[in-house]
Amino acid sequence: MSNIPMNMALAVPTGSIDGYVSTVNAVPVLSVEDEQALAHRFRDEQDLDAARQLVMAHLRFVVHIAKSYSGYGLPQADLIQEGNIGLMKAVKRFDPTMGVRLVSFAVHWIKAEIHEYVLRNWRIVKVATTKAQRKLFFNLRSKKKSLNWLNNEEVKAVADDLGVKPEEVRRMEGRLNARDAAFDAPAQDDEADTAYAPVHYLQASDANPADAVEKEQWQDQREERLMYALKALDDRSQDILQQRWLSDQKATLHELADKYGVSAERIRQLEKNAMNKIRNAIQ
Repeated sequence: MSNIPMNMALAVPTGSIDGYVSTVNAVPVLSVEDEQALAHRFRDEQDLDAARQLVMAHLRFVVHIAKSYSGYGLPQADLIQEGNIGLMKAVKRFDPTMGVRLVSFAVHWIKAEIHEYVLRNWRIVKVATTKAQRKLFFNLRSKKKSLNWLNNEEVKAVADDLGVKPEEVRRMEGRLNARDAAFDAPAQDDEADTAYAPVHYLQASDANPADAVEKEQWQDQREERLMYALKALDDRSQDILQQRWLSDQKATLHELADKYGVSAERIRQLEKNAMNKIRNAIQ
């Protein structure tokens, strides 16, 4: 399959983020029929114009996903750009015969690219980002007389001396006493803070999006077949499975035998037959 030009997703007016967002939001969302037609043109005929239309129609979704990563203090434009690369990779690999919308397939690739960017660039502590904060940062160290936290009188004295609010002194002191968190720190029982390392809650980049979509669809189909299989059973078999497997207080074979006026062995046979029918239905 031909490669998609890497500047395709950026073929929009440059300038402010707001202008970019307005531009991509103005691109119409594709109908199912149009999306399928374009995807087939790109896959079967290597039509790059069809790929461009697919990318352009989904840039709005990249913006939406990129916003969820804004808490890491990284430039929004860079997050969007990385997401656009993931979108182009998704378009290149998208199979229109899978029966899913492109946006459902692309979200995994978009997040994977943004995740890699965050992994390369993120630091949990941004110590001083403005001129006033940098001044406070460099002066606060020399003002502190010990490694202990400043008391209220000391905070007020530092604030008066530097011409800032006491709240800013407290905030900077907290930053000075903080430490960077390793992005991939292992979770350990004796170090509770490692459980919050980003690697534990950001999406894994080594997962194959196509496999994830296929697995999710397969699970949905199995659950649907399970429901149909249960409904196809007679009332007695349904009740036996309900009482034996789905109830909080599971019934015994003898209790069900007394309920239906048959032997416990007969209940066991009915249960086994019902389970076989369900097993065959969901395979």
